[in-house]
Amino acid sequence: MGHGYEFVVMTVFALIIINKAGGLIYNRTFHEGGLNKVSTNDLLVLAGTFHGVHAITARINPLRHLSNNANAAAGNRSSSSSGSLGLQARPDPPAGLEVLETENFRMQCFCTLTGTKFLLFTDTAQANVDVTMRRVYDMYADYVMKNPFYQLEMPIRCDMFDRKLSSYIREINNR
Repeated sequence: MGHGYEFVVMTVFALIIINKAGGLIYNRTFHEGGLNKVSTNDLLVLAGTFHGVHAITARINPLRHLSNNANAAAGNRSSSSSGSLGLQARPDPPAGLEVLETENFRMQCFCTLTGTKFLLFTDTAQANVDVTMRRVYDMYADYVMKNPFYQLEMPIRCDMFDRKLSSYIREINNR
């Protein structure tokens, strides 16, 4: 005490991957002392519930309109312009619920363009969660999607993905 240093524990607790239909296709706990144990049935309910909430929050996303002046400027930057309608030429894809934070943990969602959702559960003080999420997605792309034996939308059973993911998260949790 008295040095002014505060030791902050930053931890990745778990990862859940949900397919585009809302089915749980992967779940992994990385830190046993973190989140309370949840039954497989509860994880299935969580996956389906989150899928529905994500879909609803994506639909209630406010529409963005550009003024005619901003639209004309946007037309100068891109070859496709929507004229004087006041609408964006190419809207961003709808983004549903991305972060849910409690006093004990943070759940961050990354949704791929194909609708697969990655839910990463971390300590609330965990830094660079977006970087961690990107690396997890890269491993998924390399070791799951490039696996000729993996069937799309089915549970992920890929030893190399498990090993690389465990190694990476262990590195983060031991910092």
